[in-house]
Amino acid sequence: MNEKVQLPDPNEFFGIRFESIGGLGAHAAGQILATTAVLRMNLNGAHFSSYGSEKKGSVIRSFIRLAALNKSIRSSAPIESPDVIVIFHSALLNQKITIAGMKAGGTLIYNGAENIDPPLLSELPKDVKVIRVNAQKIAVEEKSRPNAVLLGTLTAAVPFLDFDTILQAFSDEFMQRHPEAVASNEKAFRRGAKEFEVLSNVGKAEGDLPIMRPSPIWGYKTAPIGGILPTPGNTVSNDLTVSRMGWIPVFHVESCIHCAMCDMVCPDFCLVWKQIESGEVQLQGVDYRYCKGCLRCVETCPTKAFTKEIEQPGLADKLRVK
Repeated sequence: MNEKVQLPDPNEFFGIRFESIGGLGAHAAGQILATTAVLRMNLNGAHFSSYGSEKKGSVIRSFIRLAALNKSIRSSAPIESPDVIVIFHSALLNQKITIAGMKAGGTLIYNGAENIDPPLLSELPKDVKVIRVNAQKIAVEEKSRPNAVLLGTLTAAVPFLDFDTILQAFSDEFMQRHPEAVASNEKAFRRGAKEFEVLSNVGKAEGDLPIMRPSPIWGYKTAPIGGILPTPGNTVSNDLTVSRMGWIPVFHVESCIHCAMCDMVCPDFCLVWKQIESGEVQLQGVDYRYCKGCLRCVETCPTKAFTKEIEQPGLADKLRVK
């Protein structure tokens, strides 16, 4: 147990919020971090996550509330004004609720490719420390997951989070369930603590950001009488980027024999076909507006005409076939 851990303000809670989608390991990372704080760092801690029944591919928020040993934690409410926000998927930075409540002087860590700065970051408070790490790339190279990388970056960014203590707890957790993953996770964790970039002059706002609470568009006070849909079929755009876990199927027409095996397993009808002059129907590519990245086409294709590729910003728009 570490007797020297000191929070920035021993009289206040220290809040960390993970913004992610199901499948990237945010819930597991939050559990490990809070458990480590309590059992190995002489702190009080609490953790819980919020997600829908489908979980994988849907938005998930994980909340870690830490306090000094003599300060009780009696709240299990979501952390609306966090000291630290960790964003596991860069597409979440298209939504203002992702950074809502960010405290002035806090820290924001996001998983993103080099030289890609989402415009939303300019709405952060001026004195927020912004850290970018290509967690997806590191996770792929080390055969790990982004949660290992981002936990490493978090320990480097927050002084009282002891690197060795958290790494040991992370390794111990996986040693029990997936011992084959311990070495790769440790490498990813260490790289996350080193291979990050602190961005300067990012935020432009003054003071804390206002909180936002998600709520349904329609409720008992606002729903149309009789439950009718006044504007059916009104969607002008669709974007499933945030539902994909960093991967997309990439189509290589030169390897395709147009057997339609991929179309048989695609659950979202996102493959685009065209009839040519001979009357044959041929596959043209993928409409990524409807692709959730399940990669069944990659697994099924007998000629490897589909490959699993890291989704870099703008790649889906470049390759999309309508």
